[in-house]
Amino acid sequence: MRCGVIARKLGMSRLFDDNGMHVPVTILRLEDVEVLSIKSLEKEGYTAVQLGFCNKKQKNVSKPLKGFFSKVKSEPKEKVAEFRVSQDAILNIGDKLSVHHFVPGQKVDVVGISKGKGFSGAMKRHNFGGMQASHGVSISHRSHGSTGNSQDPGRTWKGKKMAGQYGNIRVTTQNLKVVKLLEEDNLILIKGSVPGSKNGIVFLCDAIKHNIPTNAPFPAGLDIKNKSNDEVISSSNDGEQKTDSLNEVAEDEN
Repeated sequence: MRCGVIARKLGMSRLFDDNGMHVPVTILRLEDVEVLSIKSLEKEGYTAVQLGFCNKKQKNVSKPLKGFFSKVKSEPKEKVAEFRVSQDAILNIGDKLSVHHFVPGQKVDVVGISKGKGFSGAMKRHNFGGMQASHGVSISHRSHGSTGNSQDPGRTWKGKKMAGQYGNIRVTTQNLKVVKLLEEDNLILIKGSVPGSKNGIVFLCDAIKHNIPTNAPFPAGLDIKNKSNDEVISSSNDGEQKTDSLNEVAEDEN
């Protein structure tokens, strides 16, 4: 089981497929998604990866979070989330994820906070049909009707669908299709709508009801462009050592 990613919802647009049919898509952007810490089976009792999303200014972070980010040697992040992973899919601290964590055509599950609609009636909130427009009904056309029972039990059941707060809850939309990946802009185009408002933060992970494509990177699609300087220097030193050894062999042959 692979980890997911954190992305920002930029809005909706559309694409045209090979047949000229338009496909509505939601644009999601990855912003400095980095592995901050890992949870091991020996220490915490389960395996998970903790990811940070979008660098944040130091002055806008609370003192306890400053200590956490300094401990993991990372810049302050706007959002921190944890994803359960299998034992063989644990990543290294400091790894950065790219849009190639997914592949075009793959099905994903998206989790976000839905738009808040405030206090709404039963017709809008629960899709009730309302009451009749005539036959003695007055000023109650959009009411939800009876809410209680007779003398037994003589109360309103807990969980009764009534008017109240609508939206602003955690919503999971399953089996959405990845249409296109734009590596230059770190964008993922998802077919259809995604819960949440513009500039909202969403979580993407492999669809639980579909198999992971065989060409999907495992354990994760890492951003190889963000290699550290030490890795680049070490790789260049290895190349110099190889060229020196080749020169020595050529001199011996001569």
